[in-house]
Amino acid sequence: MRKSIILLSLLMIAVSCGTRTNKAEKEEWIQLFNGKDLTGWTIKIKGSPVNVNYKNTFRVENGAMVVRYDEYEKFNAEYGHIFYNEPFSKYKLRIEYRFVGDQVPGGQGWAFRNSGVMLHSQSPESMLVDQDFPVSIEAQFLGGNGTDPRSTLNVCTPGTNIVMNDTLITNHCNNSSSKTYHGDIWVTAELVVYGDSIIHHIVEGDTVLTYSKPQVGGTNKPADYPVPDGTLLKEGYICLQAESHPVEFRKVELLRLK
Repeated sequence: MRKSIILLSLLMIAVSCGTRTNKAEKEEWIQLFNGKDLTGWTIKIKGSPVNVNYKNTFRVENGAMVVRYDEYEKFNAEYGHIFYNEPFSKYKLRIEYRFVGDQVPGGQGWAFRNSGVMLHSQSPESMLVDQDFPVSIEAQFLGGNGTDPRSTLNVCTPGTNIVMNDTLITNHCNNSSSKTYHGDIWVTAELVVYGDSIIHHIVEGDTVLTYSKPQVGGTNKPADYPVPDGTLLKEGYICLQAESHPVEFRKVELLRLK
């Protein structure tokens, strides 16, 4: 009898482990970037209509989606964003990025080795022609200058606010606890997004920032923006930034969460 109970227990454990393994194997990551072209993405650059790729800013090179400024003589606040064409609500997003080369003349000091991914963004079609940034939550990517500390996976809030430690945060950017990544190295960023509930920023496997209740608010948005302040952002578009420094994205993949 005792042997039967032991065998039954072992069988139940094996079945349980097998079920967990099967669930893990069934994770279906969506490759938002196909490694070949910009199919599935929409471009919006300040001063240009939707899907006008001003001076070939966004392109694909060597299997990576890249931001380039070799056709610019000078940067004049042509901030760019490239949007995936489908909105999402609950998901895990994984991006591999790196900064390369020199900043284009005319770029702001704060934009040195600066890019990011916008979460819960408004659509590109709803942006004004001369709008700098979409109303969204930005997971900010920053690179070091070789000497000074500079965290990455910070959060910035164009036209939005967030909650941290039960306090409404209205200042534009808040730093993460990440280390500095100097040089032209690839960095793996992950964002775990649960609708209008909680968002985690993860870099190289370490959770470096957590906040909740993303919502419309503040002044960094169009004066006649149709969504009232305080409205929680449950879903939106994902877009990558071009802010005057060349940057590359070799992987952009998403796992839907329940």
